[in-house]
Amino acid sequence: MIDATNPSADDDLDEPAAAGSRGDAEDLSETDDDAKTDDGDEVAEFADESADESDESAPTDSDLFRQSEIAADYIEGLLDILDYDGDIDELVQSGRPMVEVVGGRLNALVGTRGATLEALQELSRLVVFRQTGGPSRLLLDVGGFRAGRRKELVAVAKNAAEKVKQHGESVRLEPMSAFERKCVHDVINAMAGVESESEGVEPSRRIVIRPAA
Repeated sequence: MIDATNPSADDDLDEPAAAGSRGDAEDLSETDDDAKTDDGDEVAEFADESADESDESAPTDSDLFRQSEIAADYIEGLLDILDYDGDIDELVQSGRPMVEVVGGRLNALVGTRGATLEALQELSRLVVFRQTGGPSRLLLDVGGFRAGRRKELVAVAKNAAEKVKQHGESVRLEPMSAFERKCVHDVINAMAGVESESEGVEPSRRIVIRPAA
């Protein structure tokens, strides 16, 4: 098994992205064990399951936009406290609430490999939960970090998948966040001849890509 520790699009040693059991694809909803919920925590998982169990309980676009507004208000208050300037957009995309923050001097809100951003997203989801009484699949992005990181992971995943096909050996990617794992799973799910699975526990949870059975 190949063990990759630095998934960079330009590095030959970058690990492959994973292709699960060919399930859902796109920003958040998979097929492997946690590939199904790799884009979020138990709150997001519960939200997905609840939507499947009852159409009546599924939030409307109006409900989703309200979640975005609640989270945006929370982020705006945080920016005021930190004395940061930023433009905040609330929207609903692909059936999930989103908040995007754009501006200068926002790197501190992203943190190393998006660690701070992930924490802020969880706090924002908690605020939404406290005000609405229901879980949220809110996605928070700051300075276009997620969009940029997704492009990098697409290249990493394709590069890794080609290595698996060429050598016939499994490849283990370095530990990734739930968002990063979801991006990789989505790429692999769309490719033939490879599959992916997540293993381990946070913060060391990672993806293993292998030849399709």
